Amino acid sequence: MLAKRIIPCLDIKDGQTVKGVNFVNIRNVGDPVELGAEYSRQGADELVFLDITASHEGRKTFVDLVRRIAQNISIPFTVGGGIHELKDVDTLLSAGADKVSINSAAIKNPDLISEVAKNFGSQVCTVAIDAKLEDGEWTCFLNGGRIPTDKKLFSWAKEAQERGAGEILFTSMNHDGVKQGFANDALARLSESLSIPVIASGGAGTMEHFRDVFAEGKADAALAASIFHFHEIAIPDLKQYLKQQGVPVRLTC
Repeated sequence: MLAKRIIPCLDIKDGQTVKGVNFVNIRNVGDPVELGAEYSRQGADELVFLDITASHEGRKTFVDLVRRIAQNISIPFTVGGGIHELKDVDTLLSAGADKVSINSAAIKNPDLISEVAKNFGSQVCTVAIDAKLEDGEWTCFLNGGRIPTDKKLFSWAKEAQERGAGEILFTSMNHDGVKQGFANDALARLSESLSIPVIASGGAGTMEHFRDVFAEGKADAALAASIFHFHEIAIPDLKQYLKQQGVPVRLTC
């Protein structure tokens, strides 16, 4: 069985790492270069950088910041936010990203998924989906959770896979920052319906939540932010716990 991945996430606003609850009440949590370097040292499997206001503000990702982070880590690096065309992907890969995460742009222009996969390989293309459970249905949102769309989680994830996405990063807006556990039912349904990896995001609060997202949610990877940023859980400790629970993980520390 492939090792399950633990992925810290740097949500970036105005060049600083921030964190909110349910996509609002944003607060500053530190320097992204320092945080990225520390997570790399701790044995994180990957690092995700999301410029959370780039799409909303209609601008490109902070490329210089991406480059500085990439120079200070030795783990795979995914960058998202403000990616609208192939040139943006090329720029970020040249700056040190290993993968790109597209969200709003993919919903607005689904052909972008195919173009990225065709030109750079499916392994480079992560499709991020921010969705909220409303009236029994998971609705996808644009621009960092600000604008609802007519896209539904499961059908959109399936389409993204068919268009060439290499993995799906699903964030439950209902669970984001609440620390009550991941959306395991939805994650299990996603994982069972797709043949590409699913990254779980939104809801991590305890080590048990990570165990459950792998056992019950059938996720391939789990992403978290505040519990790592605020030193509530250390990545080496989390991986030792998961190993003891029978979850296959990569130990480096």
